[in-house]
Amino acid sequence: MAAAVCGPKVATEGQEPLLSPGEAEEESRDVVETQEHYKSRWRSIWIMYLTMFLSSVGFSIVIMSVWPYLQKIDPTADASFLGWIIASYSIGQMVASPLFGLWSNYRPRREPLVVSTAISVAANCLYAYVHVPHSHNKYYMLTARALVGFGAGNVAVVRSYIAGATSLKERTSAMANTSACQAVGFILGPVFQTCFTLIGEEGVTWKLVHLQLNMYTAPVLFGALLGVINIILIFAIFREHRVDDMGRQCTSINSEGEESGVDQDTEGNIDHVAVVAINFLFFVILFVFAVFETIATPLTMDMYSWTRKEAVFYNGIILSVVGIESVIVFMVVKVLSKRTGERAILHGGLLIVLVGFFILLPWGKKLPNIQWQEIKNNSIPRTISTEMIMPFWSSQAMHLPSNHTVEPVGCPVTQSWCLNTPMIYLAQYISSDVLIGLGYPVCNVMSYTLYSKILGPQPQGIYMGWLTASGSGARILGPLFVSQVYTHLGPRWAFSLICGVVVLSLLLLEIVYKRLIAFSVRYRRMQEENC
Repeated sequence: MAAAVCGPKVATEGQEPLLSPGEAEEESRDVVETQEHYKSRWRSIWIMYLTMFLSSVGFSIVIMSVWPYLQKIDPTADASFLGWIIASYSIGQMVASPLFGLWSNYRPRREPLVVSTAISVAANCLYAYVHVPHSHNKYYMLTARALVGFGAGNVAVVRSYIAGATSLKERTSAMANTSACQAVGFILGPVFQTCFTLIGEEGVTWKLVHLQLNMYTAPVLFGALLGVINIILIFAIFREHRVDDMGRQCTSINSEGEESGVDQDTEGNIDHVAVVAINFLFFVILFVFAVFETIATPLTMDMYSWTRKEAVFYNGIILSVVGIESVIVFMVVKVLSKRTGERAILHGGLLIVLVGFFILLPWGKKLPNIQWQEIKNNSIPRTISTEMIMPFWSSQAMHLPSNHTVEPVGCPVTQSWCLNTPMIYLAQYISSDVLIGLGYPVCNVMSYTLYSKILGPQPQGIYMGWLTASGSGARILGPLFVSQVYTHLGPRWAFSLICGVVVLSLLLLEIVYKRLIAFSVRYRRMQEENC
């Protein structure tokens, strides 16, 4: 694997010396960078921020409308197939992340960035046309979402570029900004979706190209437009830059026409125990947050008798507030990490997440409203499906007569725990949202920052690919955990198991705490020991 060649800048033959002989040694540890190079480097980093934002928007912009759109275009689709559609995004990203990461290690990063973004644009356009085929529409939607996820594998490229284009001093701030852009994307996606609902289900049809512009297709077409703009900006503004831990300019294999030196010992000096530990911790962090996101709608519908519309609306507001909170946390953590260090902040973030899920445990005596009571009161006959794979839409899994006018609400009687599990009060739910919204962004940015520092100066594409893949795997297992544990055993078991997983992560963090140090620090210690 190629490693960057770094060091103080020197003048070539025919140029005026950049440093006087007496200053050369003194300045060898300082950041030597022209103003033009600095501006170009940070413009490129901002393009990476935009790419991260668009990747997040691509995931969240349709997440609330997938189920009703799937029912509309293909009545044969059931809730279990919906689970595959939701998981397909993460599966695609999990497969693509190591591939794009490996590609970016040996070729200019513009190549995987443009190709991945183009795949996302094409996939969004395919999603807008899934209504056109006369059959198997659900499989076209599945393919479209999987390809959007595959394109989102460029997250590994983005993270590896930022890790290589920033000094240790800049790294935490840059990673926090990247995570902030990702969080804003996750939050603004549903907001964009909500705005596009004003178009309505019918919308406008452009018969010449068989395009229906409605509340389901407008968001993905908007995402495709943003993707095209992103590609243009990558060609126009993005440039390859690399600096070492001290901020000195480097050459790397990603720069076309440049040769880079190879440090054969670099790979062997990486602390792989620390690398595996961070991958596990990151998996847990993404897993618990995926559970948190997934469980919001079914939990509020079951506990507070909210309708589908109310659950989407109120949870949309709550998640928007949590998103704003997360962005503020990302900004604060940049300053806080300079005083306490990344490891201590990661430890604190995990503790906050643990308290957030502990609060969600049912403590009272009042039971939630049972759905069959509501149905009886409205005199609406119903036949309840006993096989409910995806609980987020448990109410929708019931097959009501076509002429029904009142949506059944409450905790479905098919979930046996509804009859003996106390309800989770709204104050508990809101408090948990606030705490998880505080702890998750802290853990997210600290994981990425520590990971990039542990890896050191060599290209990090493949390693960032594995980290992204572990996060994608967590997003796949999170909904499956909710669909199985929450549906069959209830919130008490679900949240107790989550608390247990977080406690296990805290124990692991304690074990590897002293190993989570920057590569340059570890290398220097090894050199001192050898001497």
